[in-house]
Amino acid sequence: MSLPLTVIGGYLGAGKTTLINRLLAEDHGLQLLIMVNDFGAINVDASLIEAAGDDMIALSNGCVCCTMGADLFLAIGDVLDRDLRPDHLVIEASGIADPAAIARVAIAEPDLVYGGVVTVVDALEYDRLSNDPQIGAQVRGQVDVADVVVVSKTDGGAWPEALGVAAVPLAEIDVVGPLVCGMTPAQVPEGLATHPSYVRWHGTMRGAVERSDLIARLEARPVGLFRMKGFVSAPQGRVWEVHCVGRQVTVKEGSGPLGLVGIGLSGRVKRSQLDNWWRGFDL
Repeated sequence: MSLPLTVIGGYLGAGKTTLINRLLAEDHGLQLLIMVNDFGAINVDASLIEAAGDDMIALSNGCVCCTMGADLFLAIGDVLDRDLRPDHLVIEASGIADPAAIARVAIAEPDLVYGGVVTVVDALEYDRLSNDPQIGAQVRGQVDVADVVVVSKTDGGAWPEALGVAAVPLAEIDVVGPLVCGMTPAQVPEGLATHPSYVRWHGTMRGAVERSDLIARLEARPVGLFRMKGFVSAPQGRVWEVHCVGRQVTVKEGSGPLGLVGIGLSGRVKRSQLDNWWRGFDL
């Protein structure tokens, strides 16, 4: 029996991990295997964790979450070689990836069947991003290849005017399992033609920092740094969890390995600019 493959896509910071966290926590009766790019963003209720390793979390509801690794075909091969196959395979595409290109693995692998693409859209950022001359085509393309579009961050009635397709607000979905794993799409979509070049950045901090100082520094980040996340030392042995998406900055208490990762457009920011900006704050 073929294993259904569903891809969850969406631009940087759209809310893909929020959707996946809900999927992991639900008692949907399915044994899911969910491949993600970053364990650090996954927030699983400790009471659900049955076993955990360096690259895998097994949950009491039958779900398994694992990191994808560099070779997608190798990772999928490991799934298909398991003695007990899951009921459904869900892959989180990176924010700058083409979800259709990942979904087309279902054509190349005879033991897989296409289960659809779910694209998550940020209600606060989509209008600006979709009209951006450098990345607009990529952002719109992630929506164009979707079988289902989910809109996040609709608090206060926010809704992207430029979306132009039928979509469902994440906040109004009671159970996400049937939405993600219950599609019957007709065919795998064609992939995107091209996408812009990106700059990746990594930063660390040697000492603790007050929340207000950290927010001020993040708000002064170079304009071309679109997405940043990670963990920074806070006073009294605590840790700040940091998320920056476009113009949005969130700093809250959390836990995780110290360090920040960022991504920006290569035509708008250089790694040296990011290093210089952060070096002035490195205690």
